[in-house]
Amino acid sequence: MQGTLVEVDGQYKVSESAPSRQLIGAVIVGNGLTWFDYISYSFLADVIARLFFPSSNEVSSLLLTFGTIGIGFCVRPLGGVWLGAYADRVGRKSALTITIALMTTGTAIIALAPTYDQIGIAAPALIVFARLLQGISAGGKMGSTASLLIERTPASRQNYYTSWIQASVGLSILLSASLGFYLTTELDPSVLNNWGWRVPFWVGLLLGPIGFYIHCRMGESVQVASARRQAPFREVLCLHPRATLTGTGLTALWSTCSYVLMFYIPTYAATALHLPVSTGFCAMLAGGTVLLFVTPVMGALADRFGARPFLVGGSVMIFALAYPMFAFINERPGIFSLLIFQVVFGISMACYEGPVLAVLSNLFPARVRSSGIAVSYNVGVILFGGFAAAILTWLMAATESNLAPAYYVMVAALISALAGIFYRENDPASN
Repeated sequence: MQGTLVEVDGQYKVSESAPSRQLIGAVIVGNGLTWFDYISYSFLADVIARLFFPSSNEVSSLLLTFGTIGIGFCVRPLGGVWLGAYADRVGRKSALTITIALMTTGTAIIALAPTYDQIGIAAPALIVFARLLQGISAGGKMGSTASLLIERTPASRQNYYTSWIQASVGLSILLSASLGFYLTTELDPSVLNNWGWRVPFWVGLLLGPIGFYIHCRMGESVQVASARRQAPFREVLCLHPRATLTGTGLTALWSTCSYVLMFYIPTYAATALHLPVSTGFCAMLAGGTVLLFVTPVMGALADRFGARPFLVGGSVMIFALAYPMFAFINERPGIFSLLIFQVVFGISMACYEGPVLAVLSNLFPARVRSSGIAVSYNVGVILFGGFAAAILTWLMAATESNLAPAYYVMVAALISALAGIFYRENDPASN
């Protein structure tokens, strides 16, 4: 039996039953597909830069490649507004089906796109268009995914079950890093530049139909409640500004952890530490493993002891560790130091990310939950995560300091620590 949102005397309440394995599997596959595509693009940024954004200046070429990641994030709010409102009016399942279709289409374009040498300026234009489609998809996915899961979850287990959404990111890292490690170590550079870099996107393209099939077989969580909302986005902005601001603050460290401490590391290892790209991929395997297995544990502990200690504690740990850990890998660059870096930050990230999505979800009433999550999450991601790689690449070049990412992480940790201290949790059962 699945938990679901039911109407009782005008109030919308979550039934006290655990979600099905099928639902959790759909969440992991659907969210994992989104992150697999993003991580693969980020991991192969240096190859994509040479093939689609050629320049006599290596930094400029890399900045253009990372800029396309940022462009995808610029349209996330549009996707969040459209798909978040759609999910609140029509249903979470329908919105998720659209996100899968958009993400798969964008992945197909990247997988099949001719290079700059073959079709000129049309090649980077295709990549930008693909990233726009994927940005719209990602913009609406988190709100719909989190809402669908939390509305089928008993209040006493919400941190644990929503933590699996974050754990799926760890699974995506494992898959992407394993594939990236194999491609960069086993393929000749000419083969990698010719067709090898496309392999992760072909894999992502194959995962699309699987995610679509699983989502089509899921039941809906919100029906009557959703149909009554005609302007959920307007309600979020007008009636829940504090919750939106708090959610954006909570997302600051969440997105920075993902985009700086995890996805950026292979590029950082190659460009700043002058290590083989394969070394960065190998270290990422450790980070992905920690996230996959430790995040649900932290979510379960947050259900028992409360979410706030984990949010604030995780923020403080990351703030305190950022400078010494970046200094450590710069003083002793190598696989051993990067492995320690990934494990230490993986545990700290799991501590914060275990409860963060349940807290963010419960900031908003069920009738506008998808829209509320989409707005606050996507604004936070744009401000702190979307352009992080491009900003850090420029900062390190401008300051000639490899420690610039540490300060970036510390600022995000401070903002999220304050958001964790001051957030007001709504009772989902009373909304």
